[in-house]
Amino acid sequence: MTRLSLNLLGIVLAMVLLSCAQPVLYNPSTPSVVAPTTSSKSLGSQPSVTPELSASSPTMGSSANPQNAIKSAWIPGSWNDIEGWSSDPIHEIWSTLVAGCEKPHPIMKPLCPQIRQRSLDEESEQRLWIMTHLQPYQIVSRESSAQTPARELGLLTSYYEPEIPAQLSPDANFKYPLFAPPASLLAARAQGKPWFSRQDIESSGVVQNELKGKALAWLSDPLDVMIVHIQGSARLKVASSGTAPTVYRLKFAASNDQPYVSMGRWMMDQGLLKDASWPNIRATLQAHPERAQEAFWSNPRYVFFSLEPLGQAQTGPTGAWGVPLLAGRSVAVDPQSVPLGIPLWLASSGASPLSRLVLAQDTGGAIQGAVRADFFAGTGEAAGVWAGQMKQPLKMWALWPRDLPQ
Repeated sequence: MTRLSLNLLGIVLAMVLLSCAQPVLYNPSTPSVVAPTTSSKSLGSQPSVTPELSASSPTMGSSANPQNAIKSAWIPGSWNDIEGWSSDPIHEIWSTLVAGCEKPHPIMKPLCPQIRQRSLDEESEQRLWIMTHLQPYQIVSRESSAQTPARELGLLTSYYEPEIPAQLSPDANFKYPLFAPPASLLAARAQGKPWFSRQDIESSGVVQNELKGKALAWLSDPLDVMIVHIQGSARLKVASSGTAPTVYRLKFAASNDQPYVSMGRWMMDQGLLKDASWPNIRATLQAHPERAQEAFWSNPRYVFFSLEPLGQAQTGPTGAWGVPLLAGRSVAVDPQSVPLGIPLWLASSGASPLSRLVLAQDTGGAIQGAVRADFFAGTGEAAGVWAGQMKQPLKMWALWPRDLPQ
């Protein structure tokens, strides 16, 4: 093709792109979004795996209701827009999609038979299938502000499943309890009311009486209790005389519905810390035990659990979507911005650069906002060290099926 014809084509494509540039609003109450035709950009830089998609490609669903209180806009893009798309191994991407079909979002369910059937396809064919059947939408905040002048930039953090020594009955060392939810908490939640704050729970005789008989396990360090509350789950290793420890899974059951406040941020504001990593928090509390109780009570949110033997199938903890989380492939999101059960693409630069396909399978009290994700790093100390260092800018795309019925 001549340079002249290429320039002419570029002008035409730019006009098409301008006609499709209105944001797409996601309505969390229904699975449908408004999706204009595909971006006018050429899809991909590898002709051998790039599908030819035109302005006649199928659109998706009916219009979402913009009156709903939603936090994000979805802007249609092309696979050229996806940062790091070629760097994530396709076999890992495909395994993630297959895992997502264990409990897919209803919008993804019709694609699952094909996803399973194509597990043995050539890598180029799998990548082509993804680009043909999934439309990337960049998720941006609906409004900019002085704090977030770029609507497309958000925050990526990480969480993990701690593995902590515990006992099922208290003694002089293991004296800090983890509780199952009491009846009055469940009654308050049913009425949409918050329960007592962390300070109330740990200092009020009335509340302590409510919790009698509800202790599931006991830890040796109050900071470990806080870590478990923040992470939302844990593996507890309970020692037995002469045998290997029995491992239990501590699962999120309920919270007191009080707001989450970062204890690390509070300690920084108090001048106790410069870097709110868990090792620094632990060292500071050991150096200033007189401030420990105040630091713990700075976070009013309190979490309650259930306890069960882990068993031999050592899968990840169960997230809010009701399936075991995948280390390195599951994220927690704000469901008012992103529906649970769909694939996402994350692109984040910083100390731990990351570009990969993940599944939205969890939520969290601190995970609020349009471009916001909490990356599940896995189980144990190494995962905890990695997760504690993750706090960096994020761009995020929803990968939404193209071929939806009208």
